[in-house]
Amino acid sequence: MNDLERIADRLDSLLDRVELLLPPTPAGIDWERSHAARWIHGANGGGLEPVPNTHPIRLDALQHIGRQRDAADLNTRQFLAGLPANNVLLSGARGTGKSSLVKALLNEYAAEGLRLIEVEPQYLVELPRIIAAVAQRPERFILFCDDLSFEADDPSYKALKAALDGSIAAPPDNLLIYATSNRRHLLPEYFSENEQVRMVDGEIHPGEAVEEKISLSERFGLWLSFQPFDQQRYLDICAAWIGELQAPPAPPMSDWRADALRFALERGSRSGRVAWQFARHWVGSRGLV
Repeated sequence: MNDLERIADRLDSLLDRVELLLPPTPAGIDWERSHAARWIHGANGGGLEPVPNTHPIRLDALQHIGRQRDAADLNTRQFLAGLPANNVLLSGARGTGKSSLVKALLNEYAAEGLRLIEVEPQYLVELPRIIAAVAQRPERFILFCDDLSFEADDPSYKALKAALDGSIAAPPDNLLIYATSNRRHLLPEYFSENEQVRMVDGEIHPGEAVEEKISLSERFGLWLSFQPFDQQRYLDICAAWIGELQAPPAPPMSDWRADALRFALERGSRSGRVAWQFARHWVGSRGLV
């Protein structure tokens, strides 16, 4: 065996070892049985992987976001009926029900053909491949991106911008993008950018940096804003979850109110997420007594 053959053998052995470390290629999805999937990135190209157990939350369990819930529900029903509908940006305070609303829509309409594909923000550069994978399917797909935000030079930013409205290719009729973010315009905003604002014939015109940031969020046809909850709304949500988790009759608020307020104070937030966490803590701890 000459030197070249020995090098080739060693390279083959090395490749065999590397292949064992690579994640397997996701198998094809049976969309008749699977209602949700996530995009798995991999050195071998990646693909869609089914999600066997989705969050069971229902629309009627969402408290104090009735306007946002109704608007998203109407848009989704239009989409399922084959009527014009919009991509949706859900933005605002953390823990106020943005992602829960999207999950609840899937549970509400999965029987009518709605399907969900979750994509992590860093993999949005692969949007063309994801869209092509479902473009010919009869189901209706929501491409869901949770906690979306970008830095100015993020390549995923331009990929999403093109997918929403900006590519020469028309978006498929069976897919919409629903994204959640704590930032209204998805990009960091700086005080220095306000210095670029100029006056033209008495009208205010933002600078180029501001215009660029607005241009992405503008491509979502439906904006839904979520505000922080006040104390009473937080307690209402605690009561709803305690009633959901504990066999009736639900305990009076006087039994757990002080604990709920202390729980929120320790976390520095009154939100639906904190209310859910408190209810699990309170009901679970009393189950041990």
